[in-house]
Amino acid sequence: MHFEDVVKERRSIRRYKDKFVPLSLVGELIDIAKHAPSAGNLQNWRMIIVTESDMRQQLAEASMEQYWMVEAPVHIVICNDYDKVKDHYPVMGKMYSIQNCAAIAYAIMLAAHDAGLGTCWVGAFDNEKVQRLLDIPDNIDPEIILTLGYSDDTKNPQLRDQIKYLCFQEKWGAKFKKFDNEYDGVEKRIKFEMNKLKNKLKPIKKKAKKKK
Repeated sequence: MHFEDVVKERRSIRRYKDKFVPLSLVGELIDIAKHAPSAGNLQNWRMIIVTESDMRQQLAEASMEQYWMVEAPVHIVICNDYDKVKDHYPVMGKMYSIQNCAAIAYAIMLAAHDAGLGTCWVGAFDNEKVQRLLDIPDNIDPEIILTLGYSDDTKNPQLRDQIKYLCFQEKWGAKFKKFDNEYDGVEKRIKFEMNKLKNKLKPIKKKAKKKK
């Protein structure tokens, strides 16, 4: 699939076919997704792959009784091994560690869609109960449960807000000026290139002054 299609066509799938998903395929998806960015390249994500039906049932109960989850033959529980991130970034480390887990979760979802599989991001669950069910250590947080399987759902295209409602330019509240073709915004591009040239010339001018 073209990357644009992968992003635009991905949907949150809550109905799955009764079709086996091999662990080798799950491994391939994660092997792709592991290239997601992480703060300091610390890769603090850890994943528990759950396929046993009774455990999927218990995870669904722990997720505010979202029993549709049981239909998905695979649950990927993304956990946050945050200690090393906090050690590296004492002030913001915990937040960075959560962001890292979100990054790989989305990467898995895109890789899955590209492979013909459906996913859904589940964030509403009882953390302590999930920890107990899966023997997750106290210093590791379960952050996200991804359901994974072959979709049995038909989803219509979803509307998204236009860029002009999402973005500001340079500062909050300033209208974002979207350039529609190569001729729009020529003045801005010229200024940008001029600034690049000035920055390149600065060290040359400094050397010339020293020689004088």
